[in-house]
Amino acid sequence: MSKQPPIVAELGRPETPAETAARKAEFSRNYRASQSFRNLIAALIITLAVVAIIIFGVPRGQPATEHEIDVDRIAADVESTMQRPVIIPDQGDFWRVNAASLEGGAINVWKVTLAPAAENERGFITVAQAFDADASWAPQVLNGSAPTDTTRIGGLEWDVYSLAGKTENNVSYAVGTQAGDDYVLLYGARSADSTAEFAESLVPQIRTVSEAE
Repeated sequence: MSKQPPIVAELGRPETPAETAARKAEFSRNYRASQSFRNLIAALIITLAVVAIIIFGVPRGQPATEHEIDVDRIAADVESTMQRPVIIPDQGDFWRVNAASLEGGAINVWKVTLAPAAENERGFITVAQAFDADASWAPQVLNGSAPTDTTRIGGLEWDVYSLAGKTENNVSYAVGTQAGDDYVLLYGARSADSTAEFAESLVPQIRTVSEAE
């Protein structure tokens, strides 16, 4: 004796094959929908976990430090090339070196550019030692400006260049002096007093350069 399909309470009779198929299809559809929602939630949780690992778990390390310029090494190379002493500014605690290089051309120039180390200090000073040059070379760097005065710093006589307007390199003040066959020019965007103080610190080296030539 074959088993009869169960009677569905809400129908009061057994399901027809079509109704059974429709019920199973609806169940499958609902099941797939619930699985998709669960998968979405699971994917979101996994994504958040990965982001958290990246943010909190990956070592950050230390911030990259500024590249320190080895002025002494560069200066030694320049001295070897030019076969004469070059001026090496003393940075102390106040200054940091931004650039140091030998610039070639009709006149070779050893340049060291310094800026204050403190964030609340502004400006810069470039020390330029022009080899086999005199004061006539300076206007090439100072937009054609000629000396406006002279002053004595550290027992040496210096040309003073007070620029009425800043040059394209933001230079507003400069002083220069002869050192044997070379001309030493300090130019930048510092006050006259600050520049004079810096120039005085270079006088012993300037005398050494003068005596060597």
